[in-house]
Amino acid sequence: MPGLSRKVPAWLPVLVLLIAMASIQSGASLAKSLFPVVGAPGVTALRLALGTLILVCIFKPWRLRFAREQRLPLLFYGLSLGAMNYLFYLSIQRIPLGIAVALEFTGPLAVALFASRRLVDFIWVALAVLGLWFLLPLGQNVAHVDLAGAALALAAGACWAVYILAGQRAGEEHGPATVAMGSLIAALVFVPIGALQAGDALWHWSILPLGLAIAILSTALPYSLEMIALTRLPTRTFGTLMSMEPALAAISGMIFLGEVLTFSQTLALGAIIAASMGSTLTQRRESKIEHVDIG
Repeated sequence: MPGLSRKVPAWLPVLVLLIAMASIQSGASLAKSLFPVVGAPGVTALRLALGTLILVCIFKPWRLRFAREQRLPLLFYGLSLGAMNYLFYLSIQRIPLGIAVALEFTGPLAVALFASRRLVDFIWVALAVLGLWFLLPLGQNVAHVDLAGAALALAAGACWAVYILAGQRAGEEHGPATVAMGSLIAALVFVPIGALQAGDALWHWSILPLGLAIAILSTALPYSLEMIALTRLPTRTFGTLMSMEPALAAISGMIFLGEVLTFSQTLALGAIIAASMGSTLTQRRESKIEHVDIG
């Protein structure tokens, strides 16, 4: 109701968005703590299976009708969603959570930067490259990051870029309900893969409550809160706040997993956050960049 929306304090949507981001990173930390039991593929299967079930119950995707030209983008959308989850969890099995999220963030950042050709955008490109230089193990004693883990995080970022581009075409008519259909496609492909790799450990009843908590913290709760924030915040403000996510991931990793970053890694993470914030603040009004979390 319009009358009620005007009474909402300006700080409330910001707080809602911060809670959503904290929820996502708490879910990622909980997922990582479960890796010794079922492995990253097993956690991926749990999150996709239970998260998809929640989204399907909320959005009822069987009611949606997609035009013929939307079906191929929808397929890519769902496959990239599943690949993002799978590759991201494989990456945080090897590298700290904050570093993985920062590297993964280069995907949507690249989409934003390639959408513009202005001189100021080269500043954000330079900051992003500087951050990557110190995060990636490109020389001796540079960042001490596992190369395979870094590559997996970057691959997850590339899938995130595909997810954004395909999602814009697939979800033009159905909006957030498209997430449920995309998650269903992802689950049909990656839940069997994760279950096969996890083996018998995945089928213990003691795992189910943790899997449900991961699905709620990483999918159902943040997606719902983000939609509330999206309807009450300017796009530029929303994108700028979301740029803080790598920092929240690093804090979550320190609190819940005991992960401590080196000074150079902290500076690198800050450079990538600054590049993302700068890109968001200086992008043209007509630019459309979708942000959906996977961490």
